[in-house]
Amino acid sequence: MTTRVAGHRRRSTPTITSRNWKQPSPHQLEGMESDVVLDLGWGRLVFGQTFADLRGILDALRAEESGRRDICIYPRDPQVLVGLAPDELFIDPSFTYRLALHRYRPRHELIRGVFVRTVTSLAEMERINELYARSGMVTGDPVTMWRNHRTRAFTYLVAEDRRTGVVVGTVTGVDHALAFGDPERGTSLWCLAADPQDAPPGTGEALVRVLAERYVARGRAHLDLSVMHDNKAAIALYRKLGFSRVPAVCVKRKNPINIPLFATRPPGMAALNPYALIIAEEALERGIRVQVTDAEWGELRLSLGGRSVLTRESLSEFTSAVAMSRCDDKRVTRRIMERAGVRVPRGALATDGDLEAAAVLLDDVGSVVVKPARGEQGRGITVGVHDRAGLERGVAFALQFCPEVLVEELVAGDDLRVVVIDHEVVAAAVRRPAEVVGDGRRSVRELVRSTSRRRERATGGESRIPLDDTTAEVVADAGHDLDDVIDDGERLRVRRTANLHTGGTIEDVTDRLHPAIAEAAVRASRAIGIPVTGLDFLVPDVGGPEHVFIEANERPGLANHEPQPTAERFVDLLFPETRRR
Repeated sequence: MTTRVAGHRRRSTPTITSRNWKQPSPHQLEGMESDVVLDLGWGRLVFGQTFADLRGILDALRAEESGRRDICIYPRDPQVLVGLAPDELFIDPSFTYRLALHRYRPRHELIRGVFVRTVTSLAEMERINELYARSGMVTGDPVTMWRNHRTRAFTYLVAEDRRTGVVVGTVTGVDHALAFGDPERGTSLWCLAADPQDAPPGTGEALVRVLAERYVARGRAHLDLSVMHDNKAAIALYRKLGFSRVPAVCVKRKNPINIPLFATRPPGMAALNPYALIIAEEALERGIRVQVTDAEWGELRLSLGGRSVLTRESLSEFTSAVAMSRCDDKRVTRRIMERAGVRVPRGALATDGDLEAAAVLLDDVGSVVVKPARGEQGRGITVGVHDRAGLERGVAFALQFCPEVLVEELVAGDDLRVVVIDHEVVAAAVRRPAEVVGDGRRSVRELVRSTSRRRERATGGESRIPLDDTTAEVVADAGHDLDDVIDDGERLRVRRTANLHTGGTIEDVTDRLHPAIAEAAVRASRAIGIPVTGLDFLVPDVGGPEHVFIEANERPGLANHEPQPTAERFVDLLFPETRRR
């Protein structure tokens, strides 16, 4: 049967994958390889339509390596396949969507914010892994991914932010015709990821469109993808682009990574913030029972065998009240660090009506930071005080949060957070104050609002950039007004402190951390006597030995440090018997 389209004759496509319960004819299978399994680095794709026997698919899935996520797509009679090993397999709670490529229509206008191109180096594969980690996906082996990319059967695309040149998104395509002689001339889309913090609007759409257009140019028939049933935003995008559902399903193994997909999640999990959720997910993957005791507080009870541990995010019963009090009072923390031989900035105390010691310090060093002696999340801090009037305002502001105020020398350098768990450095990251990037069209005020919305979405509401007097002052110090339109690509800092709760950003620098700073962090954690801590330093160069200790946090946000294994090391501490070898 043929249909006429725009003066051309088009052959109808076989229905091997759109009617997965029907045994294809020998004619339909002609030229197609059998028992096809493709390694994508994070796991293998098992193409069920290429297997004559369901037990062959079962054997392939049983060969899944630890830490990987294999996927069987297009299995015939998936209920029978799962029935062969119900304790090992499950049907993935996802939908399969298909785009008929002869019906695809390009967008009339370019998506302005991003440029999509082919991956060009192994280093970019490593950047893709970072995007996977930030998006909560299984990371892959960059060498395998690069080897795949050097064949035409695989297509790895990245999206660059046009303003900064930074890679902020990725997608992978598999050409079934080239991979195994698919008579349907099909293709599939995998691993669509956009940086939740920095990707401009439209990044995902741009990646999908470019991949589809590549396959249209090759004369392929359709583009398939699998999407979780509750991913409403992604499904809306795919429908907008012309995708429609087909009855194909995916089958996976009941491995630790997939536990959230086939096992009942504890009540309250959906209400957890990212800092508690990352711990709950890690515990569930190890078979540890998770009870959400207070979702709003981020409190969990983790149980294994006859033992249980109560946690609040990264704070657990393993942290003593004494260690907490040492971190809580910055004056005490300073004394402990000095005795341990860790350098601290010069400091002085101020109280309501007594600023003399602080004023003398200001005269000596020229610029200071004013902060409450007790507090967290950057509340009450004023950075860059240069004169007596500013000192009085800063102290008055800090007194709203604590009756005693600490004034410290302002030390130049990057704001470095080092996470130490069980007296070992697990992660290090440079934190930078919130900034916006101009596009030549929107005002600074509009840029702050749009950037803040992205930060909120990326952190589950934990981070946002306030549009307050401090933001206005920082913008004014840079010579701008909130209503100014800054040049395309121009970066403008809009906050003084690098606190993540006020829109600060974070860059992983674990691999670059100088051993002297790592050693000082471990010495500090031992001096405080705390099993889990986030230590803040100011450093002129992460790769150099110079550092000044600022403060210790007894409840560091582990979710901020992906792809480093912070949640894994935390659960190792609580339940060492579940440690992955």
